[in-house]
Amino acid sequence: MRGLSGGSSPEDPGGRTAGAGTAPGRRRRKAGSTATAGLAALALCAVAATACGTGGTGTRDEGAAEVAGEHAPKTSASPAPAEKHLTTVDAVALVKDDPKVSARVRADLKPCFKDAYPVDVSYGNLTGGSSDDVVVNVMTCGDAIGVGSYVYRADGKKYQNVFKAEEPPVYGEIDQGDLVVYRQLYAEDDPVAYPSSEEVITYRWQGDRFKETDRTHNDYSNAVNGPEAAPPEEN
Repeated sequence: MRGLSGGSSPEDPGGRTAGAGTAPGRRRRKAGSTATAGLAALALCAVAATACGTGGTGTRDEGAAEVAGEHAPKTSASPAPAEKHLTTVDAVALVKDDPKVSARVRADLKPCFKDAYPVDVSYGNLTGGSSDDVVVNVMTCGDAIGVGSYVYRADGKKYQNVFKAEEPPVYGEIDQGDLVVYRQLYAEDDPVAYPSSEEVITYRWQGDRFKETDRTHNDYSNAVNGPEAAPPEEN
């Protein structure tokens, strides 16, 4: 997670998020769930080789099993569920052409260098539509402060803005089908790197809109890793 404080890498031209960012404030996300799942699948293949296909993917190939020989019994396979095909979008154009995005965010959305824009893009199922939803986070170039977070839902060949949050620092992400928005809060004298607190707000798609389902408030201690923290004592 990134876009609230600390440096980050801008989005690559392909529309996918490039690089690993820093966690907001002093909170770090547990990473590696996808990698763990992949390792578990490989371990399963090693123990039971028959459970894996020979396509080289490391996981079982889909489809009904076939029995060799002309007298093999015929089996009827159940139809596979429809798969959603990922369609990447031009996130910069999506934001710039969106009248729901504030004029300030659209005007300030410029390349950090060459044609690299400070946007993170995530694809996933949030609204139960026929195509993946798109979460776009717009940040500042210098310190990667999130200035806007938006969710776009596929509507035919177009995308409709169904959520926006533009009170910086803000950052949204997909978490197990929910939209989770992080907002860091600062006291009057807080430096950017040390917010006083953080709110984590969870939204779920209900009917035709996102509704808040949970809110967590975290207060940070200024005595730990703060700008005025005393250096460790020497032995």
